[in-house]
Amino acid sequence: MHTGPVLCVRWAHSGRWLASGSDDQIVMIWDLDPSAKGKVWGSDEVNVEGWKPMKRLPGHESDVTDLAWSPGDRYIASVGLDSQVLVWCGYTLERLRKLDQHNGFVKGVCWDPVGEFLATQSDDRSVKIWRTTDWGLEAEVTKPFEDSPGSTFFRRLSWSPDGAHITASNATNNKGFVFIAAVISRNTWTSEISLVGHENTIEVASYNPHIFLRDPDGEVKTSNICSVVALGADDRSVSVWQTKSARPIIVAKEAFDRQIMDLSWSWDGLTLYAVSSDGTLGVFNFEREELEGIAPFSAQKQYLHKFGFVAPPLPEGYSHTAPSSAVQAQQQVQVHSEFGAQANEGGERINKLVAKRKDKKRVGPMSMRNVPSASTASVPSASISEAVFRPPPSASRSFEDAPHAFSAPGIRLPPPPMHGVSRPSSPSMSTIQASSSFADYSFDVDMERGLDVRIEALDESGKGKRKASAADLGEESRPSRPRTLGGDRPRETVVVKEIGRQSPLPDRSWMGVGLKIVLGVPPLLTYLSTKVEGPGSGEDAVFEAKNSENGDRFEVSFVSRKQVQWLDYLPSPVLALAATSMFCACVSEDGSVNVYSPQGRRLMPTLALGSPPTSLHASKGALMAITASAMVYVWDVKKRGTYFPPVSIQSLMDAGLATILSASVRPNGTPVIQMSNGVAYSYDPSLSCWVKLSERWWAAGSDAWQSRQRANSQVAARGIVAAIEGELASPNPGEDGYIEPGQARPGWWNVALTLGHLETKMHTAKAVDSPQEYKQALLVYAKKIADEGFRGKAEELIRELFGPVYWRPGKDDSWAPSVLGFSKRDLLREVLNVFARSKMLPKLAIDWQDTLKKASADE
Repeated sequence: MHTGPVLCVRWAHSGRWLASGSDDQIVMIWDLDPSAKGKVWGSDEVNVEGWKPMKRLPGHESDVTDLAWSPGDRYIASVGLDSQVLVWCGYTLERLRKLDQHNGFVKGVCWDPVGEFLATQSDDRSVKIWRTTDWGLEAEVTKPFEDSPGSTFFRRLSWSPDGAHITASNATNNKGFVFIAAVISRNTWTSEISLVGHENTIEVASYNPHIFLRDPDGEVKTSNICSVVALGADDRSVSVWQTKSARPIIVAKEAFDRQIMDLSWSWDGLTLYAVSSDGTLGVFNFEREELEGIAPFSAQKQYLHKFGFVAPPLPEGYSHTAPSSAVQAQQQVQVHSEFGAQANEGGERINKLVAKRKDKKRVGPMSMRNVPSASTASVPSASISEAVFRPPPSASRSFEDAPHAFSAPGIRLPPPPMHGVSRPSSPSMSTIQASSSFADYSFDVDMERGLDVRIEALDESGKGKRKASAADLGEESRPSRPRTLGGDRPRETVVVKEIGRQSPLPDRSWMGVGLKIVLGVPPLLTYLSTKVEGPGSGEDAVFEAKNSENGDRFEVSFVSRKQVQWLDYLPSPVLALAATSMFCACVSEDGSVNVYSPQGRRLMPTLALGSPPTSLHASKGALMAITASAMVYVWDVKKRGTYFPPVSIQSLMDAGLATILSASVRPNGTPVIQMSNGVAYSYDPSLSCWVKLSERWWAAGSDAWQSRQRANSQVAARGIVAAIEGELASPNPGEDGYIEPGQARPGWWNVALTLGHLETKMHTAKAVDSPQEYKQALLVYAKKIADEGFRGKAEELIRELFGPVYWRPGKDDSWAPSVLGFSKRDLLREVLNVFARSKMLPKLAIDWQDTLKKASADE
């Protein structure tokens, strides 16, 4: 049995075995237990089938995130957060190979249906292709993922059943502003095709297991073959695409309350299952006519023979014999009868989608017969409302655009509705958008839980437009734009240039004891802008400021959907801006700070800093200003307060020898100041002192130093601590920490610096509120202690995490039971697992594991 949450479940192709992966670091193989049926003990829930654990496959050192069975179940591959890919025999279940060339969490794996390759996708922003003949690296694809976010739970990718393409999730276009699924071509291993339209990161791609024939009566050959792929994303939507069309067959918008985590097709290819982190399962049923051209598996087997790949022989004495058809039929009848009874006796509630039938005109899913694809010679002119994001023409290409793609004309393919959805009778018409983004066509659907799930498809004539819900529309016309402050005036294009100040700035220097420090003031420009960061802010939301050259007008405005939503006029020129989804802020030359809500209301009184600003920074609800007088202010905008009193950075300037390279603020209000002397600082209010987050000194000997991995990757992918270290250059000759080549180092040099560095990383992770990096540093620290056999340090760490033996919630406040949202005793379990695998501390680990079990039982 698993001892942690299960992250993935995969059926063997034979149907005999089931594989599951969990964050307990174990892959479990399950077998059907005919005798384990009946009610679940202690409840009225019915177990239609019973599956017993057959074998545990240990080997991963962290969460197992994805699994995949190879064609014919010859192999099973598992990937995890330990950055490793493990390949097991699908028959003997022995481990055959470990692939460890990824430099980040591996979150997706799939097999080539031919059996020649294995593909994996990782947080290191790459898809790696491995040969199954020698398990060597065939290719690495990175371009579509250079700007991809790293905050997704999974990066599940899928290989088309004809072997021609890999569709990889979590890719982006346009420098990360357009979320796409990248389609990678076989052999060339390039991605020139993008599936565009989801409004947030795509988590999972899943191909229908069947190949489809463009002409059902034609031959099984490359020009007559296409595939169907489903995508699930963090925008809570599911889309289904066919490779012969530039637009999706169907889009189910906001079908769940939270993001989609996984997708799976039934073996007959007519049912799609989607699961979400909201704990629900969605089922999309298609009629055979709706997925026209579906071919039997014999056609796929015949087609794949052309690749000429010969799989290695199977182990002798092993097989994946599936149950006989008679047994299967009997089990199927029993499953249906028992499941139906359970559904009617108050078990799991099943929400069915029912279409609204109204007299008003609605756009329903119709035939795509006359819809032009990207390869059609004549395409109508584009027409789309400004409220709909439209990617640039170069952002994507359809399957039809690729030189190796199919060139046959599209055939009739009616888009499938959700199960139980009937079609409206009166579709509305208008022109369509000439791009590869999602088709903007919808009708309303009611669910018993009271949610609206919009199903989008194309109408019969290739014309249509996005329709709002019935509550939003009049009888025949769209509503006019709402009135906004400044929205009735056209936007002016302002040439960005520096304005000469009418009078020099007064002496704003801050006087210390024997020191005089003046920080630079930004130049006065005619135009400033910053993108509004954060969810819900819109793709094109911008906060901007305009300073007139003659000094008679200084204004700020919030622009979204090419329209001014609000504006304000200020008495002093604006020097810096900052914006999040929660607020917008500006600071003027006279030191005044104004903070606005997303609708332009002033959230706080105008703050007077008394000195011109050097910079302004924001993150979620935190706002930080650094002034020319070397003072740092950090406010909690949501609570209308400050995280700590204003503090001077004069002490960090090293008597004028060090300068500020960069500054930022964390969502918890922690400032991060990068200095030119190779040190990153933050202020700790509880200690009333500046503290060092990291410094390049550690590069002189720490085995955990990461600056050699510096790259222009996003902070979200690497973590804030790794990003801080990535910006610290290794010491140069003459600087602290520099070691001359060949210079002798003291004994225990590397061990001491590595342990000190890891301890500092843990304190830093707590300061900047980075739970995963804290846990990672803790486990690496524990492994280093175990490898060196430092029993005293190990016992001290154990006691710190275990706490008082007789601690009970509410009775003893001297010890906190959690850190950064993690239970300390849960972390201790993982630390003890590290100690137990070591050569020098297994006895200590076993003793404390027993103590921890007893304490858990008492709780």
